[in-house]
Amino acid sequence: MPDIHTRPHPDATVAAALDRLPRERLPELLRRIPKAELHIHIEGSLEPELIFSLAARNGVALPYDSVEALRAAYAFSDLQSFLDIYYAGASVLLHEADFHDMAWAYLQRAAADGVRRAEIFFDPQTHTERGVPIGTVIAGLSAALTKARAELGVDADLILCFLRHLSEEAAFETLDAALPYRDHFIGIGLDSSERGHPPSKFERVFARGRALGLHVVAHAGEEGPPAYIIEALDLLQTERIDHGVRCVDDPALVARLAAERMPLTVCPLSNVKLCVYPTMAEHKLPALLDAGLCATINSDDPAYFGGYMNQNWLDTFAALPQLGAREAWQLAANSFEAAFADADRKAAWRAEVDRVVLEVAG
Repeated sequence: MPDIHTRPHPDATVAAALDRLPRERLPELLRRIPKAELHIHIEGSLEPELIFSLAARNGVALPYDSVEALRAAYAFSDLQSFLDIYYAGASVLLHEADFHDMAWAYLQRAAADGVRRAEIFFDPQTHTERGVPIGTVIAGLSAALTKARAELGVDADLILCFLRHLSEEAAFETLDAALPYRDHFIGIGLDSSERGHPPSKFERVFARGRALGLHVVAHAGEEGPPAYIIEALDLLQTERIDHGVRCVDDPALVARLAAERMPLTVCPLSNVKLCVYPTMAEHKLPALLDAGLCATINSDDPAYFGGYMNQNWLDTFAALPQLGAREAWQLAANSFEAAFADADRKAAWRAEVDRVVLEVAG
């Protein structure tokens, strides 16, 4: 469970600043406000230009003859149609330097978007099944994170995700293979194809992860039903739900999530790109906030879904006029509340949120 169980509220001075901030200055606030990104798949930040660069460096043949042809293929009808291209793109990642370069490119974009804390998913099975040692993956990613802390002011950690279309036995093997590098990741997660792969399939390996002192999160309620969210909570004992937007189909579940301050790492552009919602104007984020849920905004797989953090924030607020400065503050505060970080760092980030609000409001 998160270490804060009551919904944060701005103090009187910050609340007054939020209320007087004119609508035309909202985009400036959205760009500048400090944020935590809690739902980012590092392989999903691999831009077509870098895919082609790494393919050339590593002698990998691609089924597309240009960056433009690859980007044109990013027309997805559902999660699986995206994953097919996602895994093809990852085929260019072979060496430690490749993983470093991919993560460094993301971290630079994150810093520019005001991200102070990033908890980054990686999928070792996507690479070990191609013969890439898990140590190569983790070493390359970790080197970029260390560099980002020193040079960009981005505090970042890794979360190892299991591919749910594979077996629980394969997840156990992956966890065992990762344990020599235990100091380089803070948690385990569950991603890939949700339909037909309920969280209950991975109950034992998540129990092992908790026993090892790892944080636990899981994708649930993106394409899967509210029952998958309940399984993630009760069987996996997750500390956050990744996506979770289908909770609105179960009012009792919404009430539970609100009462427990269970964070939802919502990904608006992803939800539209993968047809969870037909348009951004139909997104349920306002309803989640109105219900008192600890919802956050994240980019998911930004190279494929049309934007990194600030693009998600800007597009979401532009399409949903009921969201204003108060909601921007709430979403930023929620993101730091939900982060796996100590109280002192959270307090410092929250104080910075307030400073930026006061500066933008004037």
